[in-house]
Amino acid sequence: MSDVQIGHEKTLTGLLPALAGANIIYGLGMLEMGVTFSAAQLMMDADIAEMILYAVRGVTVSDETLSVDVTKEVGYRKDFLTHKHTFKNRFIQSSPILIDRQMRNRWTEAGSSHMPARAEVLAKKLIAEYRPAPLAEEASRAIRAIVNEREKELGLPPSSD
Repeated sequence: MSDVQIGHEKTLTGLLPALAGANIIYGLGMLEMGVTFSAAQLMMDADIAEMILYAVRGVTVSDETLSVDVTKEVGYRKDFLTHKHTFKNRFIQSSPILIDRQMRNRWTEAGSSHMPARAEVLAKKLIAEYRPAPLAEEASRAIRAIVNEREKELGLPPSSD
């Protein structure tokens, strides 16, 4: 069962090692100490992992990102929100798929669905629509040769495919 606690734990157990230099985030999709796997939890964990990676990449600090020229242009205690630079850089934060950053009234109008419910829908959709790329003929022949050899060793009749 996904809840606030698991989101908090997944974030901290991913973020702290990442900040220390680890290059693997372990346990995505896992629940109950790894005894249970959840496709919906995997979707939520993927959002968390993306946000961790975004944070670890750091922030570019430059005159452009600090809006030095814009600050000089607009001046003290003036409106930066309507400036074209602010609009152009409005997506400077991470872009998770499931985390909903809408204002409450829009979230309510959209059905008030919580992240675990949205994750379940997304996981089912991805599973239903997934079509693996066909295996390369050379790889297929190599695998078939290994299977045939093992079947022969076991005294099994040859496979029909």
